[in-house]
Amino acid sequence: MSAELTVLVLSTLLLLAHVMLAIRFKTKQYGVDWNMGARDEDLPPLNAVAARLERARDNFLETYPVAIIALLAVEITGTSSPATAAAAWAWLCARIIYLPLYWAGVPKVRTLAWGAGLLALLVLIGSLLLS
Repeated sequence: MSAELTVLVLSTLLLLAHVMLAIRFKTKQYGVDWNMGARDEDLPPLNAVAARLERARDNFLETYPVAIIALLAVEITGTSSPATAAAAWAWLCARIIYLPLYWAGVPKVRTLAWGAGLLALLVLIGSLLLS
């Protein structure tokens, strides 16, 4: 399996981690009955940690489709190279680092991790456009 497909498969585990962490901390605040219910009721704002995990998940979901498209496009077009493999791994590592930084509320460094992930995606997209 190519590096790009390996990263894509591993990124699904990262997506699950985002989803499960966000819902775990939301359920911890609102309770199991809320989680298992229709979730129609108005709720008080999330506490700081649960809110950060929800925002981190939302942020991942905003850029994840771009990553999926770029990684699959590299595979489909047969344009995999050491540069695209490095960019794929850099994106995944940046996104893995981003989650605990956001969870802990670390400013600036979190933004740098996000920027590194974005740069890696731009390398993937650029390699496709130049191929």
